[in-house]
Amino acid sequence: MKEARGDIIAAAAGDDAAVAWKGGAARAGETGAAAIQALVKRLPNQPGVYRMMNAAGDVLYVGKARSLKKRVTSYAQGRGHTNRIGRMIRETAAMEFVVTRTETEALLLEANLIKRFRPRFNVLLRDDKSFPYILLTGDHPAPGIFKHRGARSRKGDYFGPFASAGAVGRTINSLQRAFLLRTCSDSVFESRTRPCLLYQIKRCAGPCTGEVSEADYAALVDEAKAFLSGRSSKVKAEIASAMEEASEALDFERAAVYRDRLAALSHVQAHQGINPQGIEEADVFAIHQEGGQSCIEVFFFRTGQNWGNRAYFPKADAALAAGEVLGAFLAQFYDDKPVPRLVLLSEPVEDQTLLEAALGVRAGHRVSVRAPQRGSKKDLTAHALANAREALGRRLAETSSQARLMAGLAETFGLEETPRRIEVYDNSHTMGTNAVGAMIVAGAEGFAKNHYRKFNIRSPDTRPGDDFAMMREVLERRFARLLKERGLPGNGDGATGPDEEAEAGELPAWPDVILIDGGQGQLSAVRGVLEDLGIADRVTAIGVAKGPDRDAGRERFFMAGREPFSLPMRDPVLYFVQRLRDEAHRFAIGSHRARRKKEMVKNPLDEIPGIGPGRKRALLRHFGTAKAVSRAAVEDLVAVDGISEATARAVYAHFHDGG
Repeated sequence: MKEARGDIIAAAAGDDAAVAWKGGAARAGETGAAAIQALVKRLPNQPGVYRMMNAAGDVLYVGKARSLKKRVTSYAQGRGHTNRIGRMIRETAAMEFVVTRTETEALLLEANLIKRFRPRFNVLLRDDKSFPYILLTGDHPAPGIFKHRGARSRKGDYFGPFASAGAVGRTINSLQRAFLLRTCSDSVFESRTRPCLLYQIKRCAGPCTGEVSEADYAALVDEAKAFLSGRSSKVKAEIASAMEEASEALDFERAAVYRDRLAALSHVQAHQGINPQGIEEADVFAIHQEGGQSCIEVFFFRTGQNWGNRAYFPKADAALAAGEVLGAFLAQFYDDKPVPRLVLLSEPVEDQTLLEAALGVRAGHRVSVRAPQRGSKKDLTAHALANAREALGRRLAETSSQARLMAGLAETFGLEETPRRIEVYDNSHTMGTNAVGAMIVAGAEGFAKNHYRKFNIRSPDTRPGDDFAMMREVLERRFARLLKERGLPGNGDGATGPDEEAEAGELPAWPDVILIDGGQGQLSAVRGVLEDLGIADRVTAIGVAKGPDRDAGRERFFMAGREPFSLPMRDPVLYFVQRLRDEAHRFAIGSHRARRKKEMVKNPLDEIPGIGPGRKRALLRHFGTAKAVSRAAVEDLVAVDGISEATARAVYAHFHDGG
């Protein structure tokens, strides 16, 4: 084994936390337990993270260990393992190691590497979308309240996470009525000369035009912060007291305003679904396993309120116990999310104490991880478990229905096997302009939207409006890249074959069937591309032509070596194909409209080298419009702040053919 030049890798807990080096098999081409045995002698008896890789260099598994030497020795023995671990060992050709100072750091680094490499033998968090938050801005004299997703780069107070954008929207809507905070952008705020409609319907206090003093608006902002920070009872009590004082002073109009604000706050707290008695801040996780799949339901409680729930379906080997799946899921889940002080689980997980320590390091405060056995906290996990059971039941039913449709499609179109991946292609353009090709993907679990792709038509050989040429360009780019990155499926070149991917629970990279929106002409163009690339016998292409008068249900289907045919009007496979085609059409049109909109708002100044956002703003502020900039002389351009003579000549040359 050869050490790698003393490279230092920062573990999740801090700098200089880990040292990494590579290990290799004893002899070239050797795999399995013998290859792992060659690495054991020089491994330290220290905590760390290891990666197991196949002959092609793909990461098969990422794991942590209290002792790297003992863990790798257990693999090298090659016996007493589950079928899953046995397959993993047999495919291992090399390993890499990272030594960490503590096992806690190893757990954090392991989660980070799993999310980065997505090894097929690990439990994988498949749906990793960021959560939305509520942001009360802190960089403006009149703070606004907004939905926020992504990096917290803007100054202000963030409250969350919320399970969905809809939950954030409903909460902000109620908070507007309760605290009358603005939701307009800073640029709109600065340009207002009179109050907007939100002020008229009592959803905003009108700070933009001075309808409320800065001090009074600041008080409203402080009340909103207090409410979102968990002091809701105090805020409601103060508003109720103010309402009574206004009523006693016979100021019924002001009392009505306080009454409406109280009602809005009650509306925020009324949609709890379940009552988190005595819990201010916690996440609740429950796992249910059935049919070889796992569902983990997550509920978020902040400031004593239920801020929504979300179901996850991690990719995990069916042989793994619920506690193993849940423990691996938690480490990845909190890799890039804030950790609450309390995490409640439907059942215990492995290394629960270690997980507490690791989450505490990440959060910067003490974290308690518990699997309650009785009381109100047990009721919360039981409720989450019921939701997980229902969500997995719905998914299994949908998957079963989808599997029947895929099998029916194979039978209808005479395929040798049930397809695992179907790709559907469509084009969209307006009189040949802003042409876009679209690809949607469907598998055994329905539409796989993270596999969708769009192709901006850009080849000079593709004439505007030529649908055949556009389809050829899309298919050439798609399959040429697939060949380059993955090689032919199942050709033994080290690329992951479709069987391996299907076994790992992922869609294969290669499609079994491609559906084309078009008739014989479109199909011929597609077949020509597939033949040129040498893959015509590996992918089944089917053309779907709209029937007479474009009536749904009268489609004609075209396949190589078969006469065109139609399907009965009520055939479930026909409905399935229509749904696939309509989804491709929707995605293509949406992509085209987005590109067309971008072109419509494009500014000529964006095309000039050296003109960034700052200089662009300066030019537009000085001249008013891009058209006026195009007519300006060099001397006029130099007069603009930030525009040098060289830049002025570049701008002038851009609009005057270099003259």
